[in-house]
Amino acid sequence: MSNTSDFANTSFQSLGLPHRLVEAVTRLGFADPTPIQAAAIPALLRGEDVVGVAQTGTGKTAAFGLPLLARIVPDDRRPQGLVLVPTRELALQVTAALDSFAVDIPGVATVTIYGGAPYYIQERALKAGAQIVVGTPGRVIDHIERGTLDLGGVVFVVLDEGDEMLRMGFAEDVDRILTEVPSDHQTSLFSATMPPEIRRTVETHLRNPRQIAVTPQASTVDAVEQRFAVVPPKHKLGALARVLATSDAEAALVFVRTKAAAEEVGAALVERGVSASVISGNVPQAERERIVERLRSGQISVLVATDVAARGLDVDRIGLVVNFDIPHEADEYVHRIGRTGRAGRTGVAFTFVAPKERERLRRIEKAIKAGLVETPVPSPAEVTAHRVAGLLAQVPQRLAGGRLQIVRQAVEHYLDAGDGDGSAGHRLSQAVDLASVLAALAVGDHGPTPRDDEMDAELAFARDDGKGKRHGREDQTKGATRYWIGVGHRDHVKPGAIVAVITNEGGLSGQDLGRIEMFANFCIVEIGPKLSRQTINRLAKAKVAGRQLGLRPDTGQPARGGQPPKRGGQPPKSARFRDAAWK
Repeated sequence: MSNTSDFANTSFQSLGLPHRLVEAVTRLGFADPTPIQAAAIPALLRGEDVVGVAQTGTGKTAAFGLPLLARIVPDDRRPQGLVLVPTRELALQVTAALDSFAVDIPGVATVTIYGGAPYYIQERALKAGAQIVVGTPGRVIDHIERGTLDLGGVVFVVLDEGDEMLRMGFAEDVDRILTEVPSDHQTSLFSATMPPEIRRTVETHLRNPRQIAVTPQASTVDAVEQRFAVVPPKHKLGALARVLATSDAEAALVFVRTKAAAEEVGAALVERGVSASVISGNVPQAERERIVERLRSGQISVLVATDVAARGLDVDRIGLVVNFDIPHEADEYVHRIGRTGRAGRTGVAFTFVAPKERERLRRIEKAIKAGLVETPVPSPAEVTAHRVAGLLAQVPQRLAGGRLQIVRQAVEHYLDAGDGDGSAGHRLSQAVDLASVLAALAVGDHGPTPRDDEMDAELAFARDDGKGKRHGREDQTKGATRYWIGVGHRDHVKPGAIVAVITNEGGLSGQDLGRIEMFANFCIVEIGPKLSRQTINRLAKAKVAGRQLGLRPDTGQPARGGQPPKRGGQPPKSARFRDAAWK
């Protein structure tokens, strides 16, 4: 197996990529190829099959994406490249990266297909013609069986996060899909680990592959104070405004997941009076350079950016990084917070974590071997106190500036018109009240609002909930609905595969599922949110290990050769799942 240390001092120009792809990655801020890119790209360009052992965040999307794009024939509207991924989240992420690489290749289109989204939208996109298909195995099979996806022209196949796909029960689906692809296609497989199941897949589907291993990088930034707060999604903008308002940093960088989110967050900050700007994949390089220069010079104080757009960004003034959306992987987290704490300075990284994203935070902490400090979102009172402190710091300079006589007369007239108590103590109290009100008005504090009270209450609730003080998985399970599924132990299906299919096809998260009781020919699954009839019908037709789930509400009646558990009895096997148990 090749070690990527053999590929030091390599440039994108030397890898053999077409000129337009080199220009695209240069504009995106890629200075030099990562080890996995330097090793895999030349091999794939030569037509070799490749097995890459690499973590997400090491640059593997470009490692397979750039050679894939190099093989595409734009005039041929049939699918020529197929990328299989385990989750819809990764499918969208890969598609966004491929689109950014292909910006200079006219006529190249990518279609993303995954469960939980309407079929007709995906069918329409496939019918319009796309050279690259990125999808989850279950939905890819569905489109094949519907006749809406023909893989007869595919020349390049990618199995991304192979170990995760197999762990989620997609092995048979992958085998089924690859029978639809011409036998002379080129295959690359990327996996964080190499369990026996992956080795069998490699032996079955790849031809004398070049094997490449990457040593994962998991370093933290010592000069950065790392904090997090639990913030429900609907309060993220309010929380961001408060964090920015109480920061002493010269400049801040706010990371979001998508281009649309960047525009939305940037516009909301400007509306609140923040000197902010946005860079994303939609911003031309010349405009990007102008925005970064304005940040360096102090003309703007906040920059909202996507991960791809912020690559290569180096501005010493950035003292605060806010992860508006928590990154998917530890490597991306390290890359983000590394934008601060530079040139011998210290910095602060503040990460917003939705209540359902705590497990993702724990994975990042484990990978970077450090814990983030939970810090409450600043309250409106703390925002006001910080702003007033800044206002009062200007008092000596303003006193020295003079021309305050008219203002002083107006203040004395206001105090003289008081309630008649002319004592020195009462007059001092009046003066303090007046100064307090004027300072509050000057910094935009017009008193408590129901909206602030609601936000603070929900922030406190979310914070307590994660510590088990309000309601936990037990309460959630008690209110869940039990559903019968027509697959069990005899179908060689693991609970993790069932969770993966239900979340992918039903548009749910892992935390929406409770206990899974496995039996010989069926299983019982507890689902928190009440499913619509449409969702039930979709999940009933969804497949795991080649079999339809047949999901329906549990009635306690016998079905498909098995007996349901007796009420109050002990099931043969049960498993309580948190996100960590199957992701």
